[in-house]
Amino acid sequence: MVRIWGAIFLVASLWLLPAPAAAEQGKEAAGDYRHRLEPTPHGWPRRRQWCVWIEPVAATGPAARWDQAWLKAVEGALASWAELVAISRAGSPEQAQVKLLRRRPPLQRGRASHGRAELALASVQRGGETLLEPRVRVSISPGQRAEAIQATALHELGHAFGLWGHSDQPHDAMAAVPGPTPILALTGRDRATFLWLQQQPGLGGKEGTADPGQAPCGP
Repeated sequence: MVRIWGAIFLVASLWLLPAPAAAEQGKEAAGDYRHRLEPTPHGWPRRRQWCVWIEPVAATGPAARWDQAWLKAVEGALASWAELVAISRAGSPEQAQVKLLRRRPPLQRGRASHGRAELALASVQRGGETLLEPRVRVSISPGQRAEAIQATALHELGHAFGLWGHSDQPHDAMAAVPGPTPILALTGRDRATFLWLQQQPGLGGKEGTADPGQAPCGP
């Protein structure tokens, strides 16, 4: 059984909104931006393994060229994060912790964005135990050139995988405000911040590890 809570705990849009305020997590580290991350009221929404579902795109017909370009860019961003965390493909959106949607996010507070990640928490039954799991909806606009789509996806997937906050350095993939060139790869600061996050307790104080004996994206 999966119960999705109605509240959206954290929302992050790419670049067109200011960086969210975050409680200090200790002294600022020169090599990362951990102090700018924000947990949920129930802890850090991080996992050792994520199930990801990508909205199907056209393989033939007039829209296929643009749909396939969007998909290729998104796959490139996923490949970058797969170097740091296990990512499995879900066969249906119901099995996924992260859903990637091919659409422009609606206006938020009157402002437009090319990408948005929205986090809710789900109460799930696994192995006879009730657990909290993140459920993230990621919208990536197709109305961009390929490099911009990949940079948008790289940024929003960082939020989806637990980096709910922004770097203050424009060359980082998780920058609040980007530089003139799309960022297509994670920087050392991005990687260091993510690796720090992976060492923190997960939701409800759990480790958030996947049982290797279970199907990675099963019910």
